[in-house]
Amino acid sequence: MRALVSSLALTLLACGGAPPEPRTGELAPDFEAQDHTGVTRSLHEHAGKVVVLYFYPRDATPGCTTEACAFRDAWDRMQAAGAVVLGVSTDDVDSHRAFVEEHQLPFALLADTDGRIAQSYGVPVRMNFAKRMTFVIDGNRRIRRVFEEVDPAVHVDEVLAVLDELRRE
Repeated sequence: MRALVSSLALTLLACGGAPPEPRTGELAPDFEAQDHTGVTRSLHEHAGKVVVLYFYPRDATPGCTTEACAFRDAWDRMQAAGAVVLGVSTDDVDSHRAFVEEHQLPFALLADTDGRIAQSYGVPVRMNFAKRMTFVIDGNRRIRRVFEEVDPAVHVDEVLAVLDELRRE
């Protein structure tokens, strides 16, 4: 039965569907994936810290570059808020490495080549491109905000506003 459920979930993912994303207040799914340096990273390694987990379609495309560079340019403010930024796409480690180097990104990009992280967060993947979505996860691994519609040009300001709210709590 477990294999059938897993098979159905992967079929939905392959067809562009995804299970519902975790809701605000729910525990964020843990994951393990290689970052752009080949080091395996997980959500649980950031226990006690706010994590900005953003999914994006593809390295080196205009919208994805705009979004990544906006997070880079706001890095000092992200750090002041105590946030860890993790970008996730279905690109591989080599693609991520080149993207990080080209744009001098100060945060990790995770290779979700099989789409399992996206699936666990309910992020649709169509034709191997993840939908642009962001999850702000608090230090207790609770999802505090889900951004389902992301405009790369203004998104970092939206995330910073949420981080400010969390600091005031």
